[in-house]
Order: sequence, then structure tokens, then C-alpha cells
Amino acid sequence: MTPSTQIQPPDSQVNVETEQVCSKLLEFIGVHESAIVAFSGGLDSALVLWATCKALGSERTLAVTSISASLPRREIEATKAFAVSIGLPQSSHRFIETDELANPEYAQNSPTRCFHCKDTLYTDLEVIRKQESIEVIFDGCNLSDLGDYRPGRKAAENAGVVSPLLACGIDKPTARAIAHLQNLSVADKPSSACLSSRIPHGITITSDILRQIDSAESALHQLGFSGCRVRYHKEVARLELTDSDMQKIQNDETRREVVRVIKEAGFRFVALDLEGYRTGSLNPISAVTKK
Repeated sequence: MTPSTQIQPPDSQVNVETEQVCSKLLEFIGVHESAIVAFSGGLDSALVLWATCKALGSERTLAVTSISASLPRREIEATKAFAVSIGLPQSSHRFIETDELANPEYAQNSPTRCFHCKDTLYTDLEVIRKQESIEVIFDGCNLSDLGDYRPGRKAAENAGVVSPLLACGIDKPTARAIAHLQNLSVADKPSSACLSSRIPHGITITSDILRQIDSAESALHQLGFSGCRVRYHKEVARLELTDSDMQKIQNDETRREVVRVIKEAGFRFVALDLEGYRTGSLNPISAVTKK
């Protein structure tokens, strides 16, 4: 039987399976006394935050969002909105500032850049954990992440960070299915890696470059482009767009507007990547070929 003719399970069966996985997640989290959730605003950490509030209650949950030069500005408001949507009190959502650019090993942008970023974050979260007498730190790593190049995982392991989605065997599609089942606002949210991931390894990361990328991507979002990346190649902005956005940019007026806003952000040339949007396109070749 070919994949196109395979009989798909009815929605009711899919929902039952998703509910079972969701219950497993809540049970896993529920054995802990209290938790800090490293909350970036993306689907995965948002799901972990929702599940932690559900299993432990907001009084035993502390969401911590790290604000740094590599965080898209629009994500700050997105984290606030999601926390409110699940009933998390403002007192249980804390913002901290991390300065990974002060670490030369991060700024020089080697293939291990993410390790140094996460190492900075988890060091700061561990200080909070001890000060607040909180049992554990959760992150949003899921099973699908293990198939990608993720040097930040080593930092999480070194810090003893717990990954509930990973522990429960939840991959990205399943995380999205649970979010849909629970009517979470992030259910269809595209992946959103840090702005430094738009810069090829070997190019030194500066706050000016990060602001330039953020400005360009924010302008694209305002034009209605959702899952997009502006990859930084000095004078050139290489745009990665989803299939639907590829269709949109074929409109002459839209294309001219895109060129205008990208150049206003500081780029001299605007290039469209015909392969479209894909995560990890700037990962080291050796890491990509190992997948």
C-alpha cells in the first residue's frame, strides 16, 4: 500500500493518543516540587510552561525569559501575552538580561556558539533556582531536536536541566498536536531561533548586526510574511521564505516593498533563496551531513 493510499486514523483516535501523551507529560512534571521554566516564547517552551502550571500550579512555577541582543524584540511581548493567556500571574513571570556578547567565545561565532549562550543562561537560572529554593529547571527541548545540530544541549546537561518533552518522547509534531488540543495560542507558531543563528559561523556577532537582522525580519512580519529568515551575508540579505510566502513575493508590488524595507534595514542587496525556509541552514556542513 503506497503512502498516499494508507488509511489514516480518525481524528478521535488521534485526539485520544494526544491526550494520553499529554497526561504522561503532566504526570512527569507533577512529581516535582517546583520548577523554573526557561521560557523563550516558542512553541516548545510555551507548552512546557503550560504543562508546569497545570501540574504544579502557578504558585510553584516560575517562568524566566532571557532578554538579550539576540532575542527578536517582538518575542518579548509574545512571551507576556502567552503567560497572560494561560493565567500565569505577572509575579510568576520574570525577565532577566543576559549578555552573551560579552563572552568572546560566543561573539566570535564558532560552531559551538550555542553552547556558550546556553551556558550563560543556565548559569543565571541556577542562581535564581538556589535563591528561590526551586527544585528544578525545565527547558523546551523535544525529541526532534536530537536530529539537529544542538551544541546547547551539552550546556543543559552540564547544568542538570530537565527536558520534560524529551523525557516523555514528545517530538515537534506531537508538541504541536498537544498545543492544538489544549487550544494554546502558540499551536501554529513557526519556529523562532535566536537572531545569531542568521549569521554564518566565523563572522563576528555584534549588537549592530543583530539589530539589523531584527529590523529586517520585523519589517517582513509587518508585511505579512510569517515563517521567514533573513540570513546575514554582510551586504547581502538572503531571504528564506515558506512556500506560501514564496507565492506572495511573486507579486511585483510586494517584491518591491520587500526590497525597500530590507534595504532600509541596512542591507545593500536582497537575494531570495530558492530552497526556501529551513531550520539550521547555516549549521556546519559536517553536522548537517551527519543527520
